[in-house]
Order: sequence, then C-alpha cells, then structure tokens
Amino acid sequence: MTNKTSNKMWGGRFAAGPDAIMEAINASISFDKRMAAQDIEGSRAHAAMLAAQGVIENSDAEAIREGLLTVLSEIEGGTFEYSAALEDIHMNVESRLKEIIGEPAGRLHTGRSRNDQVATDFKLWVRDQFDAAEGALLALIRALLTQAESGADWVMPGFTHLQTAQPVTWGHHMMAYVEMFGRDLSRMRDARARMNESPLGAAALAGTSFPIDRHMTAEALGFDRPAANSLDAVSDRDFALEFLGASSICAMHLSRFAEELVIWSSAQFRFVTLSDRFSTGSSIMPQKKNPDAAELIRAKIGRIFGANVALMMVMKGLPLTYSKDMQEDKEQTFDAADNLMLALAAMEGMVRDMTGNREQLAAAAGSGFSTATDLADWLVRVLGLPFRDAHHITGSLVAIAEGLGCDLPDLTLEQMQEAHAGITQDVFTVLGVENSVNSRVSYGGTAPAQVRAQIARWKELI
Repeated sequence: MTNKTSNKMWGGRFAAGPDAIMEAINASISFDKRMAAQDIEGSRAHAAMLAAQGVIENSDAEAIREGLLTVLSEIEGGTFEYSAALEDIHMNVESRLKEIIGEPAGRLHTGRSRNDQVATDFKLWVRDQFDAAEGALLALIRALLTQAESGADWVMPGFTHLQTAQPVTWGHHMMAYVEMFGRDLSRMRDARARMNESPLGAAALAGTSFPIDRHMTAEALGFDRPAANSLDAVSDRDFALEFLGASSICAMHLSRFAEELVIWSSAQFRFVTLSDRFSTGSSIMPQKKNPDAAELIRAKIGRIFGANVALMMVMKGLPLTYSKDMQEDKEQTFDAADNLMLALAAMEGMVRDMTGNREQLAAAAGSGFSTATDLADWLVRVLGLPFRDAHHITGSLVAIAEGLGCDLPDLTLEQMQEAHAGITQDVFTVLGVENSVNSRVSYGGTAPAQVRAQIARWKELI
C-alpha cells in the first residue's frame, strides 16, 4: 500500500494540505476505524443498489464488491495500513479500494455523501451494541433467576436506610434485580426498534438527483425503513444518546448491586462469599479478600454517565444539519459500550459464582426487631385496633425488649400484656422471621410461593 502524505480526495479545492495541528484535530481514523466492517457493509449495499438501478454498470459493482471484500480481509488480518492524512475510515477504505480495482472505485460514492455514510456506519455499530447488551442482560437475568430459585425460601433482612426493616427472602431480593435489569432489557429493545431507520441515500443533506432505491439499501442492511427526512437523517444522533441513556441507567443498576455485594461480602455482614475469580488479595494483609470486580463495576457508572452528558453537550447547540462537532460522538460511545459490556459480563460472572451464606442471612433476618411490623399488623387484624394505636403499642414492646437485651419473640406473654391486656398466645405465630415472610402473600410480596411464581413468569418471558 502506498504511503499517503496528503488528502487527494478533496480534489482541487485546496492548494496545500493541512498542517500537523489541523491534521491532528481533524482526523478521526484513530477511533472510527472500529466501524470498518459497518462501513464496508454499507458500501456493498450501496454499490449493489446503484447497479440494480442502472446508475453504475454491473461490472463496476462486481469489482467494487470484490475489492471491498479484499479490503475487509486486510483489515481483519491486521495488514491494512491506516493513514491519518486520509482523515477517517471512509476515505481510508475508498483510497485502498481504488488501489485495488482502479477507476470503478470512483463510482462507489455516487448518490451518497460522507454525511449519510457516517450516520449509517455509526447506526449499524450502535445497533450491534444494542444487540450485545440484550444478550448480556439476558445472561445476567438468567444468573439471577438461578440464585433466586436456589434460595426462594431463605430468610434475610430487608433494609431501608441500610437499617433492618422487615424479613424478606433471598429469592425476593434477587428478583428485585431481575426486575431492574428487565427494564434495562426493555429500554434497549425499545430504543433499538426506534433507531432502525436507514440514513443511507440522504446524501449530504438534501437527498440526491440519482434514481436510487433507499428501500433496497435499507432492507439489505437490516433496517426497517429508510429515514423519512434527509436533513434529520444526517444530523440525528438520538440513537447514540438513547444507547448512552439506557446504558447509564443500566450501569446505575449494576452499581447499586455492586455496592450491596461489597457490603454483603464484608466481614461485618458475611451474607455472601464471592469466588476467587472475582476477588483479589492484599499485598500486605494476608487475610484480605477484596471485592475488586464489584468495586470496579461500581465505578463504571461515572464513565458511562459522563459519555451521555458529553454527547448531550456536543449536540445541544448544533443547527441543522451536519457540523464537524459531531465527530465527537464516537469516542464517548465506544468507551461507554466497552465498559457497559465489561461490567455486565463481570456482574454475571460474580452472580453465577457467588454463594449466599444461608445461616448468616437467617441470623441477621431476626435482628433489629425485624418483625415489629408483623406485631403491629396482628394487633390491627386480630384485636381490631387502629393502626396508629398498634404502632404505639409495638413501639412500647420494642423498648421493653431492647431494655432486656432480647428480641420481640423472646418476650413472654405476660410482658407483652403489660403493653396491651388483649394480646394472646396467638401473637407468637407471626413473630418468627419464617412466619413473617410466609405471610407476605400479596402479589409481588416476599413469600416463597410468590417468589417462585415470579421466577416462573420470568422464565417464560425470556
């Protein structure tokens, strides 16, 4: 491949090439080469359409097709020489194509512009990321379902303000994250469906006078339809923003779960044991087992959310249609996609490998007067007390138990009757943590039967 020192693609408009500073700020090949496969896919579809419409000869289209396959093989084989002087992946591919097939390469760009070309390439790339995210989310949801099924009836504390609130089941807690990641899955699918319109053929901004068939290229590239407005087609980056927005919410969910795993795996909690595959040791403290994978997942939200904000800032002041500012759309999106996929894979691995410590979970479930609400509910349900009165009586009994250094189920009936004479032996049927979780049979509740029903529903959904 010849050494390229100046960009001949501009024709005779400029007498001299840009200096080093201009070349450095203008070139995007260092990062947009990641779209090489999408660029070649789009060009092949465009050339086939041009031939079908009689815009170029079939022989030229065949030469272009074969030449593009050669370029792709060079790129995939690592022998392709990229040139910053040629600015971007589009010019690099077209220049190399010309070296391979000669004059027919010059006919490839008929009826299109780099504006619709880059929009098409980027859409194809982002669409691939939506598909990858869907697969990763499904794998994570399946891992959570496995955990939920194995511990559908394990009791553990549920928290508000990180204080013990009420007993719940391990399965119920795992299913809460299934719901979260299920919404992420829905957002990814929804955004993918909305973005699946082809910009190709919108040309620079106004369409083209050539008799092209945009429906043909849209179908060839797997789009549902061509974009309906050429101005919007070349200037739209909503698809990238939606991917970054959905990724930011997903990363936030990953971060919340990662935070819990950091807490749960600590010596103070010991709710879970993380596998050695997703933990590290300390250089000086031999007893340490650090949840580094969880901590790094927790940090990914900063990069992903930052990318979302950065692209919002790039787009917010741009008039129609294309401005060079939009070249700054890719690096942020590439980085966010890489980090989201890595975080999803790491979380799925941690969930599959982690072991819930059932005895420690059960012991913690009974601490902190976690069945106080069950006692208050019993007073309302059985004795017919107003809830506010029941709340006050329960608070008095908590104070008594706290003073004695015991939990509510450890109080005697006589001690309870000091707070309200109507309390009977039946109250003890609701005070154990097992009784508590089994009683929460409302739809979406923590009762094991409800948890298993939700597991079955999700297995059918996915």
